[in-house]
Amino acid sequence: MMLAVVAAVVFGLALLFDLADIRSDPFDHATLVTLGLLFLALHLAGFGGPGGSTASGRGRAWSRRRR
Repeated sequence: MMLAVVAAVVFGLALLFDLADIRSDPFDHATLVTLGLLFLALHLAGFGGPGGSTASGRGRAWSRRRR
């Protein structure tokens, strides 16, 4: 969940940079959008969450009920 929050903050900064027409060499709005997409992709891939558990928390209990 932490990477999703980081992605939201980065997207918010990208929006502010775009609306305020702020341009700096390393961090323009396109770079921030790309960085936000990277964090979002990492979050969806399962990185940055609680270690060793599934996102829904039902991983093992569901498999026991199926047997």
